[in-house]
Amino acid sequence: MTTSQPQQQRQKGLPDVQRIITDHDSDGKAVVSTDIPSQAVWQPIGPAADFFLGYTTRTFPVVFKDAQDSGIAPLPQDIKTYKEDMVTPPGLTISTGTVLRYVDMAPNALSPMHRTVSLDYGIVLEGEIELVLDSGETRLMKRGDVCIQRATNHAWRNVTANGGWARMVYVLIGAEKVDVGGKSFEEDLGDMPGVRASD
Repeated sequence: MTTSQPQQQRQKGLPDVQRIITDHDSDGKAVVSTDIPSQAVWQPIGPAADFFLGYTTRTFPVVFKDAQDSGIAPLPQDIKTYKEDMVTPPGLTISTGTVLRYVDMAPNALSPMHRTVSLDYGIVLEGEIELVLDSGETRLMKRGDVCIQRATNHAWRNVTANGGWARMVYVLIGAEKVDVGGKSFEEDLGDMPGVRASD
């Protein structure tokens, strides 16, 4: 597995991002959690992309109560499982929960054609991305555009002008296996380097 590295190790010309997690204090007031640092930690996926695992959940609905363990200060269940996923990242999706992931794509990069068994909201944050479907159909996506990916076979191409890096953020929600016209489809990661099969 590829080790995580801070974003600044690749010169991408993209803004830093932080992940801020809220919680409750003992009086029930909203506070910013200090259990996980807010700084993004990026995992290189070959030469063409970097992933930042922004958050994960393993249940739906999400469980907020404290995890049952022998720790001095127990963590809420969702924060505990996310901390575990930061150490051992899941596949692209979690069948029983959700994944929030940032993806930075190198100039002119084309992802492998792939399919996840999930409902994905993919939003362009920086640059321009071309959605490529296995039918040959394509759509250009610009900053702020969203693709609702319904377990279809697809790829992403960075077509940002002047050869810049591009960034998308994805929310992936576990789904049932895809069955179209009596044909069943499962996850297919193509030849995506450093990414394991989903849970």
